[in-house]
Amino acid sequence: MAKRTPVGTVGKGRRGISVLGWALRGAAAGAAGSTALNAVTYVDMTVRGRGTSSTPEQTVERLAEKAHVSIPGDEETRQNRVQGLGPLTGLVAGVGVGVLVGLARAAGFRSQPLVGIALTTAGVLVAANGPMTALGITDPRTWSATDWVSDVVPHLAYGAVVKTTMDAFDR
Repeated sequence: MAKRTPVGTVGKGRRGISVLGWALRGAAAGAAGSTALNAVTYVDMTVRGRGTSSTPEQTVERLAEKAHVSIPGDEETRQNRVQGLGPLTGLVAGVGVGVLVGLARAAGFRSQPLVGIALTTAGVLVAANGPMTALGITDPRTWSATDWVSDVVPHLAYGAVVKTTMDAFDR
């Protein structure tokens, strides 16, 4: 039986969807959210004329260093691989958070819209920025207001798309 709380509903409903089914739906929602995040980021880059961030590539470099794994290839090939792996880390984070949202659904958690968007946004912010912060690549405490807006707005788009998509699976 489901129990209503101020933030949402917890408990299994009559949806008849397996845990794996919810995890897969969460992965799809995370992929859709990642697409929204990328689109908002690219619009921001276009409007403000700003360049891409090098932090994803720096994260790949630092993770490879910490894991004692070399990225193969001559200088150009290696750099191309790093440039490809950087954005993939963001997709992994986005799909991974989506899977966690799906697993929360499987456990019976249904949140109010703003609560769900906020929780999902917070989760993807931690998944995306946490490793970079832990590796010393960035320090959010030193970010300007513009830096924060440039980071939070695309992640809010991610949270809104994931929440909306997951809610649509409930219908």
